[in-house]
Amino acid sequence: MSEKRSSLISLRFLAEPTDVNFGGKVHGGTVMKWIDQAGYYCAAAWSQNYCVTVYVGGIRFLKPIPIGHIVTVDAKVIYTGRTSMHIMVDVFSGDPKEKERIKTTNCIIIFVAVDENGKPTPIEKWIPTTKKEKRLEKYAKVVMERRKSIQEAREEMFGTDF
Repeated sequence: MSEKRSSLISLRFLAEPTDVNFGGKVHGGTVMKWIDQAGYYCAAAWSQNYCVTVYVGGIRFLKPIPIGHIVTVDAKVIYTGRTSMHIMVDVFSGDPKEKERIKTTNCIIIFVAVDENGKPTPIEKWIPTTKKEKRLEKYAKVVMERRKSIQEAREEMFGTDF
C-alpha cells in the first residue's frame, strides 16, 4: 500500500428537534442517512474513489435516539472485493453531559468504487491484521454467502423481475 488509507472513520451529529419522528425520538430515516454518509466517507477514504451504495443489509434499530443526544456513527471496512467494500456501521448515542454512549443501530453497507465514467474500478485490498478484524472479515463472508442464498430463493420463487 503506497499511501496511508483510512479503514475506520467516525462522524458525529447532534440529534436536533428537526430530526424528530411522531414518537418524539430521532426518525429512522435520519439515522439511515447518517449511516449512509459515514459509510460513504469510509468507502471513499479507503478506495480513494467516488463510491456508490449497492446494498444495505441487516439494519437493526436497537434503541431509540432521544433529541439532544450526541450521535456517533462509526464506519469500518471489514472486507474488500475487487471493486467493492463491505462497511460495518455502528451508531452510538449519549447525553452530551454524560460519558455513557449506548449502541442504537448497526448494519452492513456494500459500496462499489467507480471511475469518472461510473464504471466499477479496482481498489486496494484490505487485509485484516488483528483477531477482531479477522473475525469481522469472516462475518462479512458469511453474510455474503447468506445474501446469495436469499437472492437464489427469491429468483426461484419470483423470477428475476422481483
